[in-house]
Amino acid sequence: MAFGIKFKKFVTKKEYTPEELYEAIKDHEFTPGKPMWVSHMMTHIICFPEVDRQNQVQILPAFMAGNGKRGTKWNIQKAEAAGAENVAKNVALGIVSNGWANLGSLGGKNSKLCEQQVEAVLKEIQEMDL
Repeated sequence: MAFGIKFKKFVTKKEYTPEELYEAIKDHEFTPGKPMWVSHMMTHIICFPEVDRQNQVQILPAFMAGNGKRGTKWNIQKAEAAGAENVAKNVALGIVSNGWANLGSLGGKNSKLCEQQVEAVLKEIQEMDL
């Protein structure tokens, strides 16, 4: 991990849209919890319960060609909590604190935990043999 960034790639055996992948994994209990289908920035993403507002495991298509596109390449990443309310809160706190409020994603106990969760989700999703 460098500068609060952590992501891992994985490949599925068949093509999925993001929503189809969510449907395939939604009932599985992963290390960070059950996956959720969340509206985020004019799209939907698969994410897990956040560690805090700056640390959440998310699954996104590596191809990012838009909603509804099928693909086999995916990224599991550590990111700020998804959802319009969380994004607005993080931006506002960053502005008010001159950026200091957003340093929690760069290091610390929660950041490290989220990095470990990325690794765990990768292992667990690979074991699902999708």
